[in-house]
Amino acid sequence: QVHLVESGGGLVQAGGSLRLSCAHSGRRFSTTTMGWFRQAPGKEREFVAAISWILDNTVYADSEKGRFTISRDNPENTLYLQMHDLKMDGTTVYYCAASQGTLGVMAAGYEYWGQGTQVAVSS
Repeated sequence: QVHLVESGGGLVQAGGSLRLSCAHSGRRFSTTTMGWFRQAPGKEREFVAAISWILDNTVYADSEKGRFTISRDNPENTLYLQMHDLKMDGTTVYYCAASQGTLGVMAAGYEYWGQGTQVAVSS
């Protein structure tokens, strides 16, 4: 079983930066594909970024390329999402997810999920 706990969310002004963290426990983090998704009220959960355990390959949603960076610290069993130039889009919950499979962008490919951390971007 995998347990994921996100942190780092909060209120930030448009154009600002925020770093999210996800603490992983339960299974071997270093051989787990990890991802970030987000969900705004009334909308479907959408892919943000993912990182594989092989060579730390990454993939990003087109809208976040160049602004967001996903990274992992295997000794600390922690996943990060550095976000810059945040857009004013209200309140969104960011979720950390873990997969035993290969790098992917579909939520269905991730078996384990955290409870989420809320990010609010204001003007």
